[in-house]
Amino acid sequence: MKSEAIKVDLDASHEVKAAASEVRESARRNERLALLALAGMAVGWGYNWVVMKKVLAYAGPFDFSALRTLFGALVLMAVLLVLRRPMRIQAWSRVALLGVLQTGVFSALVQLALFHGGAGKTSILVYTMPFWVIPMAWVAFGERIRGMQWLALALAGVGLLLILEPWRAHSDLTSEVLALVAGLCWAVAMIVAKWIKRDYPMDALPLTAWQMLFGAMTLCVAAWLVPEKPIEPVPYFIGALFYNAVIATALAWFLWLFALQHLSAGVAGMSALGVPVVGVLAGWLELGERPAGIELIGMMLIGVAIAVISLRAIGKRN
Repeated sequence: MKSEAIKVDLDASHEVKAAASEVRESARRNERLALLALAGMAVGWGYNWVVMKKVLAYAGPFDFSALRTLFGALVLMAVLLVLRRPMRIQAWSRVALLGVLQTGVFSALVQLALFHGGAGKTSILVYTMPFWVIPMAWVAFGERIRGMQWLALALAGVGLLLILEPWRAHSDLTSEVLALVAGLCWAVAMIVAKWIKRDYPMDALPLTAWQMLFGAMTLCVAAWLVPEKPIEPVPYFIGALFYNAVIATALAWFLWLFALQHLSAGVAGMSALGVPVVGVLAGWLELGERPAGIELIGMMLIGVAIAVISLRAIGKRN
């Protein structure tokens, strides 16, 4: 009897070890898939800067912004229905404000910046958003600026000066200012999102879908009020709408949410580095946008500053 009991205990122990090993292997597999998802998301969002630039040959900035965000919102709503996820949200006024800022004003400013300037430089300047968020969070939520954040702000400031070159007049200044204001608007939207999360915890997917719908409605009104050239429904225009609605919106957001489920927030945040890098490379290779020496140094400094912010997040959250 004793030997049989020992055998049962050994069998149970082996089963527990096997189950634990399977769980660890599943976690490692999901982590690898999450890293691939981040890479796919960075490519999808990064290349979209070229798509949004090229499509302006066939549609005005407001018209395309309205259409791409409207279709994107509808795709996300469809995803919610397919996944049978709850669509109810709270704090409608705050969500509407988030949509107007993050989808409406931000999207319009990005398209206007691309209309006046290059895809690569615009992507870099828009992604200065984290450096606007840092002082705003200090004022709004008492999140003090610490050590490495000061270094990142200093690097970003020097990088911006080298890109903007305020000591000389040049044709890209309008685009650069619009891109910076877009980054500022995105930062304000981030503060609003943090405000919502603090008081009304919500699932990210329905919040994203609803704020995008509110923003799209704002852009539809703007597109109706602002006269622009007629839309040319050529194959590239149709393809650009599909890319924005399905790949750059629904698929990219799905990949982002999947990555957040299986990686730390700090590691996932590093993916922000990939988007402007892909945007610069794609603009260089496909549109022939070769930054001048001083601009390239400025872009690199901003890239290093973003890396500093991301690495600090990894150290803090992992």
